[in-house]
Amino acid sequence: MSTGVDTAVLATARTTAATATGHLVEDLVLGARIGAMRAGGYALALRGDRVARLLHRPWRLDPYPVYAQLRAAQVASGPVRSGTGLTAVATHASVEAVLRDRRLGVRLSDGRSRLGQGDGPSLMEPVDLSLLTVDPPDHTRLRRLAQPAFAPRRLAHYREVAEQVTTELLDAAAARRGPFDLVAELASPLPIRVISALLDVPDVDAERFARWGLALGSSLDGVRSPSHVRELTRATDGMRALFGELLEQRRAHPGEDVISTLAGAVDGGTATADEVLALAQLLLVAGFETTTNLIGNAVQAMHRTPGQWSALAADPSLAPAAVEETLRYDSPVQLTARFAHEDVEIGDLRLRRDSGVLVLMASANRDPAVHPDPDRFDLHREQAAPHLAFSGGAHYCLGAPLARLEGEVALRLLAERMPRLRPAGAPVPRVATVLRGPLQLPVTA
Repeated sequence: MSTGVDTAVLATARTTAATATGHLVEDLVLGARIGAMRAGGYALALRGDRVARLLHRPWRLDPYPVYAQLRAAQVASGPVRSGTGLTAVATHASVEAVLRDRRLGVRLSDGRSRLGQGDGPSLMEPVDLSLLTVDPPDHTRLRRLAQPAFAPRRLAHYREVAEQVTTELLDAAAARRGPFDLVAELASPLPIRVISALLDVPDVDAERFARWGLALGSSLDGVRSPSHVRELTRATDGMRALFGELLEQRRAHPGEDVISTLAGAVDGGTATADEVLALAQLLLVAGFETTTNLIGNAVQAMHRTPGQWSALAADPSLAPAAVEETLRYDSPVQLTARFAHEDVEIGDLRLRRDSGVLVLMASANRDPAVHPDPDRFDLHREQAAPHLAFSGGAHYCLGAPLARLEGEVALRLLAERMPRLRPAGAPVPRVATVLRGPLQLPVTA
């Protein structure tokens, strides 16, 4: 005999089953779309499409030969048009011109998300990363809110934090008296601790922040699979919960940290809660990922080029030069994209409204037209032209001074404390297109 309880349980079971079936169908549809996109892109790559090759193995493990081919092709016959639908600019002059041209933006001319699908997240833009995904005037307004975080007075404080944290981390690594992973022991926790000071995040869980940073950083390459979507959702939900709680606390008890400033903007009506939460996410991801890659790429490059690490160890005051040469030679952020808001001509680049251009900053940084012998890492290089590792124009990296500071402190103290540092095994590379750096870098002192 059925009871009311039996009926309720059955109804709940049916609802749960229907929900599970719905999620399964969504996953299958999404997986099929992603699979079709990846298969199409790989087919283009196999047929010689150089832009498509930047998105796939094995080429993206070492994209610099592809960049050289794209530069040569552009010099010979203009920017390369790809079967992916994008045009690529690869020379220093063209990359700098595109980044500075206000007729192009990170969204389409009507403000829609690039390559978006309806009202949901795009396969190529699954996470809202604030300044990276908006154009003026919203970009200008939000950038102005974050700017005080990088004022000279605060940068002086962050330097003190970076020196203290680096010393603690190197003490711990040295105490192990054996090989250690430079990424896990220094390059990753250092920027997390500094950005936590910037945001005044109490009792920081560096491992959790690292997981969030890696997950959201991976979103810059677009969605890989339904499980990747779930990973991004977990990371985003976790960050929004943390920063949402901190936002409410600072609205009640403001301090001098960035989140207090953002809380005041919400109360003052110059930003919404969603906007400041996305901005906090960006500050964590950008502040973590770029510096981690910068430190890892610098140590890798110096050990792969005879005499470079020993030169830094002999004169640690070369650390700022090591930072700048690493940014040029092996940029932590390799490329970005822009979309024309009207029909434009920039040199030999012609774009119709809403068409996209892939802006290869890492290629520009190895352009022999402005950087002699560009494929050689040289601590004593006189930079003939500014590198473009931090982008340019309205979207020039807001956190560039902090990234430089952290990289300089880490490399200087590393050279002072561990002058005999050397590789202790094969590094594990990040397999990505936009971000570049080792995931693991075994070393011994």
